[in-house]
Amino acid sequence: MTARRIVVLSAGLSTPSSTRLLADRGERAEVQVVELREHARDLADHLVAGFPNTALAPVLESVAAADAVVAVTPIFSASYSGLFKTFVDVLDRDALTGTPVLLAATGGTARHSLALEHAMRPLFAYLRAATVPTAVFAAPEDWGATEVGTTLEGRVARAAGELASAVAARPATTRTDAFDDVPDFTALLKG
Repeated sequence: MTARRIVVLSAGLSTPSSTRLLADRGERAEVQVVELREHARDLADHLVAGFPNTALAPVLESVAAADAVVAVTPIFSASYSGLFKTFVDVLDRDALTGTPVLLAATGGTARHSLALEHAMRPLFAYLRAATVPTAVFAAPEDWGATEVGTTLEGRVARAAGELASAVAARPATTRTDAFDDVPDFTALLKG
């Protein structure tokens, strides 16, 4: 079986990031973790210039070529971070069409968990991504909790299983040339 490519987008602003908890769940998968804070200036340059620089272009290509994406952001003021939104703003609008996506977030209080359903899920619906049903939210009290059935580990495992099923049900992506869908008119020149 061909290894699937999973890209984990982390919009965390601190180090270390809790994203690794989700990233380490993939079996038989090639996982690439993208720390968006490392590309903050590249993202601003893209917004101003209208095209990605040499550091950001491969990241955008990786996301577009991924078999699945894990999107993780901190929640600030009941929504995803500005850094996360800036990344989404520079993505090609068709980059995630049909791509399975696991939504995840961290926040200072469990009250912010609804941001996954009221901010992130509509954003990825707009991008026509195939979000898995279980989203994972981690509040400070979730780290180290041991209640059976409600632990962070249990939620991560359930969401990761849903993502794995969604990826398995979908054929592996193949990179195509940017001009593959352009008709070949060279035969007309030979006449």
